[in-house]
Amino acid sequence: MTRLTPKPRPAALGRLALLLTLALSACGGIEFLPADTPTPPPSLAPTLTPVTPDPSGTAATFLDAWGRGDYGGMYSLLSPLSQDAVSRDDFEARYREVVRTANVISVTAQVLASLKTGDTASVSFEVNLKTAVVGTVTRKAEMPLVYTGGRWAIAWTDGLILPELAGGNTLHLDYAVPARANIYDRNGLGLAVQGEAVAVGVQKNQITDEAALLAALSELLRLKPEAIQAKYANAQPDWYVPIGQASAEDVQARLGALTTIGGIILTRYTTRYYPYGGVAPQVLGYLSAIPPEALAEYQARGYTGDERVGRAGLEAWGEPYLAGKRGGVLYAVTPSGEIAAKLAESQAQPSQALYTTLDRALQLEAQNVLGNFRGSITILDPATGEILAMASNPGYDPNLFDPTNRNSAGLETMLADPGRPLLNRATQGVYPPGSVFKIPMMAAALMSGLFTPDTPYTCTGVWNTLGPEAVKYDWTVAFGVAPHGTLNLVEALAYSCDPYFYTIAYDLFEYNPDYMTEVAHAFGLGRATGIGQVAEAEGLIPDPAWKAAAIGEDWTPGDSVNMGIGQGYVQVTPLQIAQMMGAVANGGTLFRPQIVHHVAPPGGAPLTPFAPIAGGALPVSAEQLAVIQAGLDGAINLPKGTAHQVFPTFEIPVLGKTGTAEDPAVGQPHAWFAGYTQAHRPDKPDIVMVVMIENVGEGSQFAAPLFKRMAEIYFLGRAYSLLPWEQEFSATPTATPAP
Repeated sequence: MTRLTPKPRPAALGRLALLLTLALSACGGIEFLPADTPTPPPSLAPTLTPVTPDPSGTAATFLDAWGRGDYGGMYSLLSPLSQDAVSRDDFEARYREVVRTANVISVTAQVLASLKTGDTASVSFEVNLKTAVVGTVTRKAEMPLVYTGGRWAIAWTDGLILPELAGGNTLHLDYAVPARANIYDRNGLGLAVQGEAVAVGVQKNQITDEAALLAALSELLRLKPEAIQAKYANAQPDWYVPIGQASAEDVQARLGALTTIGGIILTRYTTRYYPYGGVAPQVLGYLSAIPPEALAEYQARGYTGDERVGRAGLEAWGEPYLAGKRGGVLYAVTPSGEIAAKLAESQAQPSQALYTTLDRALQLEAQNVLGNFRGSITILDPATGEILAMASNPGYDPNLFDPTNRNSAGLETMLADPGRPLLNRATQGVYPPGSVFKIPMMAAALMSGLFTPDTPYTCTGVWNTLGPEAVKYDWTVAFGVAPHGTLNLVEALAYSCDPYFYTIAYDLFEYNPDYMTEVAHAFGLGRATGIGQVAEAEGLIPDPAWKAAAIGEDWTPGDSVNMGIGQGYVQVTPLQIAQMMGAVANGGTLFRPQIVHHVAPPGGAPLTPFAPIAGGALPVSAEQLAVIQAGLDGAINLPKGTAHQVFPTFEIPVLGKTGTAEDPAVGQPHAWFAGYTQAHRPDKPDIVMVVMIENVGEGSQFAAPLFKRMAEIYFLGRAYSLLPWEQEFSATPTATPAP
């Protein structure tokens, strides 16, 4: 074999070869060619030009993050020079300010085209800013990008938000805000109006003629003199004591007299004014600042965030109508405050007034009749479902929610009232109905076929069907009254015989434990009426499934027996009882209660004219309904009827049912009276009225007399008979009747 003799190499080259040999020998798995293997000719590697990615991807990612409000993600795509020029906080603040100022609801943007030249590129895009006030602002712009650090980055400027913002310009929205519309009663009388009001107060050490002061303020504020005097009785001599609010017109008409009486202090202010210290305040609601948790929602509707808005009742329900729709002009403004450009404009849409079904005069009478009682009076038209009055006591003054009212310091005290004045007891209060519940139970007895109108029962005052340890007694026993003796089903309702209804409930339990619940639901109880215009509770009509789920126990005959007289777990609202009584009165139709009669723009036709809404029908035949009505007539007109002593010679025909519902938590029972009139007068529609007084006593002693008083006022124009606890007309009712 011929060995090739290598050519001599320089020492340095030899050392390099040695180092290379040592390095290669240190690598496992390397195979060396024999020394005599010919060296292959060197290959020429091609020269490659680096390929940069498409800049459109970076631009699209930036625009997508903008649509999601991911400003941090947007900032991460900026070039190093841009990030040096603007901090992340300032960058995010710039975008957020645009969203806030222009009331931006959403951002959509898309790439249109791109042009790349070496390490620079330009991407054209279109952005659409949908705003709550001026519509959608659409702009096209060019986004410059640079290739640095192995990626495309955005060379950001203000003009990438909107071209008009280049150079540090900002947005300014010049709002056009329509005046808030008023709320009226059915006769066009104001319940909540925009205008001037006067805060009325007293300072004791300035009083010169107390009798004149009390007389003047009593006439102005519709308050009793003793009620006014009680407000400042314990005040320090130099204290300002809030008394109430009055319209500027009413004050102006009496200004001469008011300004000459020492001690009266008048402070004028512009406000949302609620006359007479609040007519149906729980129905109307009030205005207050937008809560933080709802700010984004209101801003999306065009609000700036510092407005006072409807927070309860019709003020909240009717906010879209009452507030109208904001308009305005969106400008770009230079750093020096000059207008650079007009971007968009929209016209404001006028607000629309609410006309309610309420009768202001009747409502004020109902509030006055309740006096110091805790409870409610609900009056509706059974032929339509229109609410004529809905009084809940204690009430409150919605004027106190206006911080510009000098008397608003009383708001804190009002909110801390344990009587919960903001609660609408007619729609949100839930109570056991007591014997008023015997109306649907009588229907269940007839519908089941187990009882007829003439089914006899001998009442001894004692009922022991459940055994000696579960003996129940009639109400007559507690009052020392003789038991009812033998009576039929109609008389059982008229006399409110508990043992008869215990028997009905027990027999229905054996017939079908769910039957009473099904009938009560069909009468509209234990379910929301659907009024919608004010908040309402659903109440509860229990059944075996509910008890098993809620309490973990089986339904027993005792549960049905308690339920049969409206006790146990049964909970209803006065409005549900009113709807039920309306159906009994009108022949069986459960009309949905309504408070809003119509909505109307200024000088325009009603947008939502009133129409009765039938929400169902009672499940009884005409004959069965007539039997129920006979029992309600007997409660008023039979000598032993539970309300006969209240209406012995009343000239307005009334049918109704008393109820006395036990409340073990407090002790004193709730007093109910639910009834309707049959006057058939062409000038006055007949009415359904439900009176519910909390923890006061018997329904016949308290609720029924208040029903009669309101019926006198409604049909006869004034009260003609004293209440049992009154010594004179217009005396303030108390929770304890006079002997």
